[in-house]
Amino acid sequence: MSLRPRRFDLIAFDWDGTLFDSTALIVRCIQAACRDIGINPPSDQDAAYVIGLGLQDALQHAVPGLSPDRYPELGRRYRHHYFARQHELVLFPGTLQMLQALKARNHWLAVATGKSRRGLDEALQTAQLGGLFDGSRTADETASKPSPLMLQQLMREFGVDAGRTLMIGDTTHDLQLARNAGTASVGVSFGAHDHAAFAEFEPLFVAHSTSELQAWLADHA
Repeated sequence: MSLRPRRFDLIAFDWDGTLFDSTALIVRCIQAACRDIGINPPSDQDAAYVIGLGLQDALQHAVPGLSPDRYPELGRRYRHHYFARQHELVLFPGTLQMLQALKARNHWLAVATGKSRRGLDEALQTAQLGGLFDGSRTADETASKPSPLMLQQLMREFGVDAGRTLMIGDTTHDLQLARNAGTASVGVSFGAHDHAAFAEFEPLFVAHSTSELQAWLADHA
């Protein structure tokens, strides 16, 4: 990272599809959960679209029309499959080095994710990233994206205003979250959503690899 003055004091990252290469596994787990309870699974595209939302919202979008009393069962089966296989997940190449470089520039780093608190805490332990993040919010302890609440809470926690906060994510849910919170955003194209859909949210940049993201942050964050 260069020694340019900081533009952003707080940088918040989405988790799945932005830092962790987890899109394909999440899609497979949603589909497996549907088969477990005897319903037709969504397509890969429809299952990927809901990544980043809280689990309840995600399942209602991915499997619309299911009887409301069956969503808890579907959620339990999803968690069963996901937690059984989350050890397979890995960081995108270069992610650890990027985060360490940002810490060296004294940015506050946070996670704003649709994961549950249990899921994020277990993932942080698995990835040995816990010491790099100064704060985090999950969908089950605040509002699901694209509500601005999780970003607003993080900004209050660190005393940072929206103009000094950057949200980075791989989905339109992340970019809409940033817009709703009044913060800048950066998109990454290697996660769950087609980056062609990002334009309406006016991200400052769309990175096509972690190395591109790191280079942009070095020059502009």
